[in-house]
Amino acid sequence: MATSNRLLRYAESRKNLTGSAAGLAGLALTLTGAAGSLWPLVVVGLYGAGALIAPPERPDTPDFPDAGEQLDALRADFTKLRAYLAEVELPPATRERLTELDTLVEALLEPGWVSDPEHLHVLARAVRQDVPEAVDTFVRTRWWSRFTPGAEPPESHLERQLAALHEEAAAIAAALREAEAIRQEIHTRYVEGRGN
Repeated sequence: MATSNRLLRYAESRKNLTGSAAGLAGLALTLTGAAGSLWPLVVVGLYGAGALIAPPERPDTPDFPDAGEQLDALRADFTKLRAYLAEVELPPATRERLTELDTLVEALLEPGWVSDPEHLHVLARAVRQDVPEAVDTFVRTRWWSRFTPGAEPPESHLERQLAALHEEAAAIAAALREAEAIRQEIHTRYVEGRGN
C-alpha cells in the first residue's frame, strides 16, 4: 500500500513529468533518425536529464486557522469558562472584580474588534489559562487556609491576579480605542480634503 502511494506520488511529480517530456523529445529525435542506433540511451538519458533539472516538489503550506476562526474558538472557550466560574463560590469583592474582567473580555471578544494576533494571544491566555488557574488555585488554597489561621487570605492574591488580568485587557481596549480614533481622524481629513 505504501509502495503504491509512493509510486503514484512519483508518477504525478514534477520530476517524472519533466523527465517524461524530455523522453518524448528523445523519441521524436529517434523518429527523425537523429538518434541512430543508440536511441534507447538517448531516450533514457533525456528522461534522466529532465528529471534532474525539474524543480523539487514543495509540500503544501499548513492550513492554520485565521483570526476569525481563532476568535470563534476563543468565544466557545469563554462560554465554558463562564459556566465554570458560575459554579465557583467567591467572596463578593472578588466576584465583583471577576465580573468587571468578564464584562471587558466579553466586549473584546465581540466580532470585528480584536484581530491582532498578539491581542488574540493575550485574550486566549487569559481565558484558557490565567483566569481558570487563578480561580482554581484560590479554591484549593482557601480550603487549606482553614488549617493555618492568621495567614494572608487567599482572596487577596486572587484579587491581585484579576486586577493584573484586567489591566492587560484594558490595555487591549485602549489600543483598539486609539486605533479607531486614528482611523476616524484619517477619514475626516480625507472627507474634508475632497472639497479642495
